[in-house]
Amino acid sequence: MRDSPSSPDPERVLRHLEWTVVRRLDGLLQGDYRTLFRGAGLDLADLREYQAGDDVRRIDWNATARLQTPFVREYQEDREIAAWFLLDLSRSIDFGAGVEKHGIATGFVTVLARLLTRHGNRVGALLYGHRVDTMLPARSGRSHVLHLLHRMAQRAEASAQPTRLAELLGAALGAVRRRSLVFVVSDFISEPGWQKPLAQLARRHEVVAVRVSDPLERELPDLGIVALQDAETGEQLFVDTHDAAFRRRFSAEATRREAELRRSFAQAGVEALELSTGEPLLDAIVRFAGERKRRQRRNASHDLSHA
Repeated sequence: MRDSPSSPDPERVLRHLEWTVVRRLDGLLQGDYRTLFRGAGLDLADLREYQAGDDVRRIDWNATARLQTPFVREYQEDREIAAWFLLDLSRSIDFGAGVEKHGIATGFVTVLARLLTRHGNRVGALLYGHRVDTMLPARSGRSHVLHLLHRMAQRAEASAQPTRLAELLGAALGAVRRRSLVFVVSDFISEPGWQKPLAQLARRHEVVAVRVSDPLERELPDLGIVALQDAETGEQLFVDTHDAAFRRRFSAEATRREAELRRSFAQAGVEALELSTGEPLLDAIVRFAGERKRRQRRNASHDLSHA
């Protein structure tokens, strides 16, 4: 049984995930969610020269290279984390064999938003269908999470046109002023041009690209003649999936796109969380948390070795 319920009712979705995922994840993290997203609760206050005993992880290497003297960042800690969800709810998010990508995206938003608000933090959201049509200010509390889920469930009907993810990211650049933790939740099936605003967003905020996918987008089974429909435009194409050569070409193109996405995320300086309709939500989040902690330890060791 997957962690996302089939019912579209927001209250039932929230109640189900509070019992099956949020409580378990909160216990697994054991209050360590702030360490997991440690950069989001800090505002850069100033730079000063390095002094003996300073944490080398706070050395600003750009300022150090420019001024030829070690400088460290001074932060003013904010007790609250402000998190934003940039939600791509275009037509392709409704695809899925058994479980739709929209259901997985809803489950992720529910879990992370509730986990954060349980600890007094605030969450906000920008919703994109064929344009950015909704902005929910960052607030705390269970009722606010429920309101967000209602807006996701009642999203405007997306028109039959390609997704322009750059519009969602550009809107966030103007709307999210204070340094925040930003989750970009999308299948990243979009017209080109989103890489630059994603990188700009990552320079201001701590950004995680939450990529939602379905196994059928990577590999087609042998089902004979089937109709493939472009979820964005509605265009249909009949293909022979019994043709092994066609299935190999489809898989190779999917592999190429996967590699291109990974390069784009790396060049933008964002971490990626992969969510699949074929994997339990809790497993994906726990795996990401473990990988992120390991990277943090490696980065700390690297800073120490270069101090």
